[in-house]
Amino acid sequence: MRRSFKQRRRGGEAGFTLIELLVALAVLSTSLIAIGALVATNARGTVALDRRLSLVEATRAILTGLPDRQQIAPGTLSGDYNFHHWQVDTGPVVANFINRSKPTPWVPELLVVRVKSPGGQQLRIETVRLKSTQDAGK
Repeated sequence: MRRSFKQRRRGGEAGFTLIELLVALAVLSTSLIAIGALVATNARGTVALDRRLSLVEATRAILTGLPDRQQIAPGTLSGDYNFHHWQVDTGPVVANFINRSKPTPWVPELLVVRVKSPGGQQLRIETVRLKSTQDAGK
């Protein structure tokens, strides 16, 4: 008393309807579009992070390669490192708590480092170095 395959197929529950197939395709395509957008966003973020990391590494190398604190005179130094253009401005720290009339063994100097990558990104770092006043005459 089993129904044959042909008889089951003719029943109301056999297979998918066209509407069900279209709904399944719509859900699948929406999911694929969302996944594609996520992958594209991640790829853009990875490229931006890679560029930023390259800029930070170049800046660290430039800071490491600067002359000794006694050899840097107030003013501007500039150059190129690995296709990154850099500029270092050196000058006195201006603050109301610094009394220039009192002699001290150390004088703070402001260093402003600007690095520009080939892609146009820029990084600016401000730091303070202490310069010995005792070694200034040597």
